[in-house]
Amino acid sequence: MDPKYIPLPLVAPGHTNDSVTEKISHMTLEKETPRAWWLSLLIALSMAGGLGVAIIGLLFVGIGLWGPNVPVGWGMDIINFVWWIGIGHAGTLISAILLLFKQKWRNSINRFAEAMTLAAVLCALQYPLFHTGRPWLAFYWLLPYPNTMDLWPNFRSPLIWDVFAVSTYGTVSLLFWYVGLIPDLGTLRDRAKNPIARFLYGMGAMGWRNSARHWSNYEKAYLLLAGLSTPLVLSVHTVVSFDFAVSLVPGWHATIFPPYFVAGAVFAGFAMVLNLAIPMRWLYRLEDVITMRHIENMAKVMLATGLIVAYGYFMELFMAWYSGNFFEQFMMKNRLTGPYWWSYALLILCNVIMPNTLWSKKLRTNTIWLFIVSLFVGVGMWLERFVIIVTSLYRDFMPSSWGYYQGTVFDWMFFVGTGGLFLTLMLLFVRFLPAIPMSEVKMILPGAEGKVKQ
Repeated sequence: MDPKYIPLPLVAPGHTNDSVTEKISHMTLEKETPRAWWLSLLIALSMAGGLGVAIIGLLFVGIGLWGPNVPVGWGMDIINFVWWIGIGHAGTLISAILLLFKQKWRNSINRFAEAMTLAAVLCALQYPLFHTGRPWLAFYWLLPYPNTMDLWPNFRSPLIWDVFAVSTYGTVSLLFWYVGLIPDLGTLRDRAKNPIARFLYGMGAMGWRNSARHWSNYEKAYLLLAGLSTPLVLSVHTVVSFDFAVSLVPGWHATIFPPYFVAGAVFAGFAMVLNLAIPMRWLYRLEDVITMRHIENMAKVMLATGLIVAYGYFMELFMAWYSGNFFEQFMMKNRLTGPYWWSYALLILCNVIMPNTLWSKKLRTNTIWLFIVSLFVGVGMWLERFVIIVTSLYRDFMPSSWGYYQGTVFDWMFFVGTGGLFLTLMLLFVRFLPAIPMSEVKMILPGAEGKVKQ
């Protein structure tokens, strides 16, 4: 067989069960922390400090500190909420769907992606929570509390659907992530020399003893949670898209939004996985566990979903023209040539032109170029939400209410702060928990046949 058609290995040759355990557990149990980790944590905490300042100002003054106006009534609050929810989609996709399809290349990256999902959902929740202005007075109105006040949430509103969809998604993702951690927590408990660490890992392992009965129960629970998680990949961002699609606003009222949003979420999520995995792979010398086969497969998924997203963009243009609807055509003309033309131009550059360079095998196996493309995609997906929301609202039906929207300092401080919170959570995860599942990597070693040992 021609060597170029032989698939790259998922784990570098020479690894055994013991060497995998030693390499991955050393990242968590080592006493010396890399200086790059401390520097990254310092930067992340500085960014998260801005979030604290923004929240304090918001609680004392109100959401007037943000930039929403007439007619752009949501602004960066909903832009960033949808962006963060999208970032979290790759974790569930890699973990659940690829598990059900028995794609073994997921085994080295699924734990990291699952943690990214949880951190992204936590960042997304900051926006609806603090958008209420006084959360302790208003947030519980979103919940189905007993009808003692003769006032129920409006269950016909997709904003209420968001509450149930995102909370279900977050809960199932947390359980899925934790169940997958249990065998590795048992390994860390047995290898930890610090008594406090041994106690904490032991509490998390919940009595794991690596017995046949434990493995049987673990595999059943893991597969069940994967089955529950799979429809959530489609449902969560579909429900988020209904925030827009069920309205009558030109540019929003479109049936393509659910699949378009789901594909965009997976697109942005895989880009974020690459943005985080490539530096971690270099920092901890994980090239033998996260191989080029993993990197290239993620690049291919990003390319495929990017093509779906590009199709959505061009279908929006086509349907605005083909429908003959004056308001749709007026909105699209403003999107292309109005004051915000630059945002749409950058969107096409980031989400259409840059990802299509990955048709080249040489470029999609170049980690530096792939990291750059992933950064462009992250920016492009944020611009997509900006274009959808702002350019559909800033020119209303009445010219007297036309306006121009731009975020305030507090808008940007809140967004950058949630980025700092996200990075802080991911850095702490990498340092104190196994970012790569030892038990699952052992399953893809030559001759493992699904049998692992601690």
